[in-house]
Amino acid sequence: MALLEILKYPDKFLKRSATPVAEINDDILELIDDMAETMYDEPGVGLAATQVGRDERLIVYDISEDQEKRQYDVLINPEILSQEGVFVTEKEGCLSVPDFKANVKRAASVTVSGLNRKGKPIRLEAEDMMAAVFQHEIDHLNGILFIDRISGLKRDMYKRRIKKQLRKKSKKK
Repeated sequence: MALLEILKYPDKFLKRSATPVAEINDDILELIDDMAETMYDEPGVGLAATQVGRDERLIVYDISEDQEKRQYDVLINPEILSQEGVFVTEKEGCLSVPDFKANVKRAASVTVSGLNRKGKPIRLEAEDMMAAVFQHEIDHLNGILFIDRISGLKRDMYKRRIKKQLRKKSKKK
């Protein structure tokens, strides 16, 4: 297994919609394991393939807090089938949008479908935090970042801060 580089905003690859996985082969299985290792190393609770520069509809996730009992899951070609209610995440963050957190309005419950790592169809129902993780990661696969779901004022403040940091970095080179 290997750690993967996580793309950071404003990388244009993060705005792409991912392509469905056609075949679960050794390359995909290795990607799943590498993504899980990367997610744990950061540490995060979810990671989409687009965040590591891969054009596949694939997410890994694990919201367990007990380090001893962590066991990641994977959803290949995930889709949200239904969503209900409103849940506001408290300080949602993202490995691709470092040093920024915001409250984000999400559906309180979702039903998602996809394939497991063996290619078996699965259907999951999730609420609150788990529902938010599914929505956040599937958004990535559709080229949507969580900052696209916050107020324009907060989003613009973050974008200006990042542009300023990038200008400072380029002047140092």
